[in-house]
Amino acid sequence: MLGSRRRFLKQAGSTGIAGLPLFRRWAHAEPAPGSPCESPGFLNVLENRAPLTPNAFHLLPLGSVRPAGWLRDQLKIQASGLSGHLDETWADVDRNSGWLGGTGEAWERGPYFVDGLVPLAYLLNDTRLKAKAQRFIDWTLASQRADGFFGPVSNNDWWPRMVMLKALAQYHEATGDCRVLPFLSRYFACQLATLPGRPLRDWGRFRWQDNALVVIWLYNRTSDPALIQLARLLHQQGYDWQVQYADFKYTQRITPAFLKLNEGNGLRETSLATHGVNNGQALKAAPVWSVITGNEADRRGIHQMLDALDTYHGLPNGMFSCDEHFAGRNPSQGSELCTVVETMFSLEQSLAILGDADLGDRLEKLTFNALPGAFTDDMWAHQYDQEPNQVEVSLHTKPWTTDGPESNIYGLEPNFGCCTANFHQGWPKFAASLWMASHEGGLVAACYSPCEVDTLVASVRVNVKEETDYPFRDTIRITVNPAAPLRFPLRLRIPSWAVNSVVTVNANPQLVSAPGTFATIDRVWKAGDVVTLKFPMKPRLIHGFKDSISIDRGPLVFSFPIGEDWVKLRDHGMTADWQVFPQSAWNYALAVNGEVIQGLKVIESSIGAAPFKLKDAPVKLQVEGHKLLSWRAIDGVADDVPNSPVSGSEAAESITLVPYAAAKLRITAFPWVQKSTPSTESTTEPKAVAALANSTA
Repeated sequence: MLGSRRRFLKQAGSTGIAGLPLFRRWAHAEPAPGSPCESPGFLNVLENRAPLTPNAFHLLPLGSVRPAGWLRDQLKIQASGLSGHLDETWADVDRNSGWLGGTGEAWERGPYFVDGLVPLAYLLNDTRLKAKAQRFIDWTLASQRADGFFGPVSNNDWWPRMVMLKALAQYHEATGDCRVLPFLSRYFACQLATLPGRPLRDWGRFRWQDNALVVIWLYNRTSDPALIQLARLLHQQGYDWQVQYADFKYTQRITPAFLKLNEGNGLRETSLATHGVNNGQALKAAPVWSVITGNEADRRGIHQMLDALDTYHGLPNGMFSCDEHFAGRNPSQGSELCTVVETMFSLEQSLAILGDADLGDRLEKLTFNALPGAFTDDMWAHQYDQEPNQVEVSLHTKPWTTDGPESNIYGLEPNFGCCTANFHQGWPKFAASLWMASHEGGLVAACYSPCEVDTLVASVRVNVKEETDYPFRDTIRITVNPAAPLRFPLRLRIPSWAVNSVVTVNANPQLVSAPGTFATIDRVWKAGDVVTLKFPMKPRLIHGFKDSISIDRGPLVFSFPIGEDWVKLRDHGMTADWQVFPQSAWNYALAVNGEVIQGLKVIESSIGAAPFKLKDAPVKLQVEGHKLLSWRAIDGVADDVPNSPVSGSEAAESITLVPYAAAKLRITAFPWVQKSTPSTESTTEPKAVAALANSTA
């Protein structure tokens, strides 16, 4: 590697260090000890510099958006759970971690942990968590060698370093630490020199776009043209995801026999191409590449991918099946938690690049359903795989395609520890992405949750307060506070389901764009201006596998909660592993149709500090159901949903549905009984409902 580096510098000519691109000059110049560092960059939005294609939106630097209300409570739950204590109870990221100079795990788990810990710590301004992250950051920055390479000496894999690059970029945005930019410049010089002789392989080859993201991030700060050259080299060596989805062949449930998992240590191309996490990360590959090329076909690549995934592997919770390879549309199949958080990150990045409102819809659906659905309420235990139709959490081998019997138990590291290390990024990166800057110099409400924003618009400091109980309620109040009166466009995402939305400014109605687009309000904003959004949340029928139905309301998916009996499998450090067994019937067909769905009872109650908790679910739906005795479970797994319509021979019952994430045992995709007479009763007042099982975990 060092020889390659020397050959590369020799090829640069004899113009001297001053004539080299910036990152190669930095390869020779450490910041002087005690030299002033930059201020934290959270007020400064950097747009794409030529020749990069302009983004539609720009993610605000870490620290610009801070969670409030129930979202801040959720991040506090995460910080009080595994995220805030993982290094105290899990050897893979403890003081012996290879990413702290120890002899422990030295591949991806340390970087994964830090990639989520950094935004969590700085969004909460938590001194304890910042100190935990700082140990990894300081060791990593001190580990760089003369050739620019860094990290544990026990492996030279490009992939885990790609994750640490993301963590370092976030850390720099939050702190302005002057060590980071020269460090990245030296490393990227090393990559450009070394990749021709030691190209990307296996995981790094399929995840090249994560590396390219940080290359682009640095280019926007240094304008070094060699970084564009490096981005092109990464794309050239990386897997071509657009080719895979231009003629998508993986339309069936993937089996070990198909993958030949006994060959190639699971790293054969077919195995990696059908791997859920790889595909979740790859959703941003075409948008990221479009920043380099400007090609419209590249810009649309993510939609081609999502269409194929929905068609052949889509599930009611907004995810695609992957346990851990593609598994078809059966709602008894699972999705890996790593895939959930990586898909969220891809959507956040792609929404910024493209400005497509439907990506925000999908991001919210994953965030408010699939993400919290994989955790206990206190976030001290998680699942590796979650199922929309999850009738038992136990040590059965079904229905997993390439995973093991611990796949859906709740615990410290069920099945495999990658999700234990990686889940931390989900909530904090979503919170940081709620607001963005628009290319025309304004602000964008990209997704909705309670938060506060501090940023600069046209060099004027602007504070925005977003007060809402969304997604549990339909109203959002946004207070705009510029330091001085200022004209700029405010763009507001109108969800695709939000028909007849209402937008007002200081109580004055505004023209509302069509659902699935952005409404723009371009005016002179003064301190105290209030924008109010009302998105009518009517229940909707969604048809799925074998014409089953699921019910959405706003961005929330609703499920029937099955009575839960939590049985401790084993203590596991500071936490435990749990099995959960059903304590009530679950095999219901719903008596609904397009007319009935409009009149479902909606029951709203107060929103507590744990809004996804079953006992305190802040919104419920009451529907009519019929037990379907022929629909059963085998080895803890619900049989395929029966083809509908089915016979409603059993007596009708009123059953209660709750938000997907509140029910750890649940049915989400139902067969249906044809309903001829629509009900019209509707209420938003709390009423007595059937007793729901209370999680004891």
